[in-house]
Amino acid sequence: MDFATADLEDLIGREWLTVNGIGGYASSTVPGMNTRKYHGLLVAAMSPPVRRMVLLSRVEETVYHNGWPFALACNEYPGAIHPVGYEVLKAFSHDPVPRWAYQADGWTLEKQVCLLEGENTVVLSYTLLGADRSADLELRPLFALRPIHELMYQWNGRLGAEVHPSGCLRIPPSSRTPEVFFAHDGKFDGEAHWYLNTIYRREQERGYGGLEDLWSPGVVRWTLSPGQTVHFVCSADPVELGRVVSEKGRQGARRPAAAAASAEEGWDELVRGAGQFVVRGEVGNESARVVTGYPWPAPSGRDALIGFTGLFLIPGRAAEARALLTSMARQMRGGLMPSEFVENGGAAVYGGADVSLWWAHAARQYAKYSGYEGSSDELLDVLDEIIRSYRNGTELGIGVDWDGLLVATSDDVGASWMDAKTAGEVITPRRGRPVELNALWYNALRVAAEWSGRAGRDEQAAEYSILAGTVKAAFNRRFWNEEQGCCFDVVADDGADASVRPNQLLAVSLPYPVLDVARHAAVVEKARGELLTPLGVRTLSPKDSRYQGRYLGNVESRDRAYHMGAAYPWLLGPLVTAYVRINGRGEKALGTGREMIAGCLGYLRRQGMGQICELFDGDAPHRPGGAVASARSIAEILRCYAEDILDAGPAPEAEPTSGTSVSAPARRV
Repeated sequence: MDFATADLEDLIGREWLTVNGIGGYASSTVPGMNTRKYHGLLVAAMSPPVRRMVLLSRVEETVYHNGWPFALACNEYPGAIHPVGYEVLKAFSHDPVPRWAYQADGWTLEKQVCLLEGENTVVLSYTLLGADRSADLELRPLFALRPIHELMYQWNGRLGAEVHPSGCLRIPPSSRTPEVFFAHDGKFDGEAHWYLNTIYRREQERGYGGLEDLWSPGVVRWTLSPGQTVHFVCSADPVELGRVVSEKGRQGARRPAAAAASAEEGWDELVRGAGQFVVRGEVGNESARVVTGYPWPAPSGRDALIGFTGLFLIPGRAAEARALLTSMARQMRGGLMPSEFVENGGAAVYGGADVSLWWAHAARQYAKYSGYEGSSDELLDVLDEIIRSYRNGTELGIGVDWDGLLVATSDDVGASWMDAKTAGEVITPRRGRPVELNALWYNALRVAAEWSGRAGRDEQAAEYSILAGTVKAAFNRRFWNEEQGCCFDVVADDGADASVRPNQLLAVSLPYPVLDVARHAAVVEKARGELLTPLGVRTLSPKDSRYQGRYLGNVESRDRAYHMGAAYPWLLGPLVTAYVRINGRGEKALGTGREMIAGCLGYLRRQGMGQICELFDGDAPHRPGGAVASARSIAEILRCYAEDILDAGPAPEAEPTSGTSVSAPARRV
């Protein structure tokens, strides 16, 4: 971006993200002004990947040169922006790590923020790149010391910094705050202060509390010579400065910089962005293996499986893909898999009837990409249990009706990804036979039939095939809306919901589409004509009187707009897949496919700072909303780009080493 013309509003509208691979992260805006309570330089995952806490919220730095002070930081207080460090900010890059260049008369300083992989540790490095003489640097760390969803306020508890036996400084735990450690190669002056009334404007806009007090233990000072680099380290664990700085250097040597020109536009950024969601951990660990959204969403089992191919298979993470499948399977309860892993580390939530069916789709993708056909025997046993449980009826009131279709009987459960609720009201009711649930059900039955036949279970294969045929016949008889030329969204006993929504795309885009081929083109053209935007697919047609094209306001207002008009990037995946499947691989069709994802690729490379947000307004200019970084958004763009537009074959099973890039795959021949 052009810093010469950018104003503060432009700068704080761009949010950067860097992660540590175990659920922790650092994130803020380009000028370092925290606009969310979720922003921070060290947001540690205390029970990876959950129980995240904002430990180090921000730092305030001042450069003294020729007797003049130059503030680098930026913050908002009631009625004031102070300091105004963005006035000396000359450049910023989020890749390979967040870096800033500050400059004023006679000096240039670079700042870097680096999270160590696999640790809740952040390293801030400052280099005096150029100066006509030495300069002094002063840094004041500001701590929040609280869970990500809470806010800190000044209190009378004893807070202070003490020397730890390891040589670093320790902030002891209290009844309200965790233990934190920091180290540096400067001089520390223990002048503890509370900084009152920090404003988080995005929280206030969203209808939440957005005022916080931050605590500082003192000031670190350095005198820098031209070319000298100094460090400040903060961690949830005792740290030794020399080891941390050396490890930062080793990890930096493995971390590639952004390519000036990729073989395929946006490919490198998509792969790197997808990698930020994968959680590294022991194979036997039953916690979530994907952080499905930054900075606030709890890990979602559904979103991990929706994004499965783009997160794991295309980047070549076969072992991690298998680990996710087996971890989810071990946590299956009555045929249902976890829909969410709660932030406080408590019991998983089982609130989605579609999650196990997404698992079936992901398992088939894994078998296809890994090339290991024998794996389907073990996976088939899990799939058998899912189908048996659904046929017998699940805890969520999901069962099979007389013609084989899945039916939801509860008014209180969203059942699928359209699960928004406010004041106990389900905004997008899925009671009856949701189109997306039945598309996934048919796909799962066909996968089970295929694998049963491969495993020599001929009688079982025949049973699944017969049931799948029954489902397909019933679906095409009951779901087709002749008047609209597309599918009903939900078919209930007392009628059908004719809302034009994107859920029907799954009836066309899945490997085994339940909708008759002759109707595919009509559904895709309906979606392109009424739902497609430059940055995603709307959740409801603008022709509907209930349509809400703006995702803004307080919690209730946003929840009502969540699936009533907001446009989701992840839905471009099914749409592009369906379009290319229908129209073939000619130059015109592939060009149209590229056009559909071009807006997201542009957002990824510019305003998104290497990520794609959860949703955009359905109405122009399509402002970003929801989570700043969404796993299913970036993963589905990557998947359809690789599979449909580039016509790339399955990635090799070998996994890349941590921090390496994945080259664009060759097209199939």
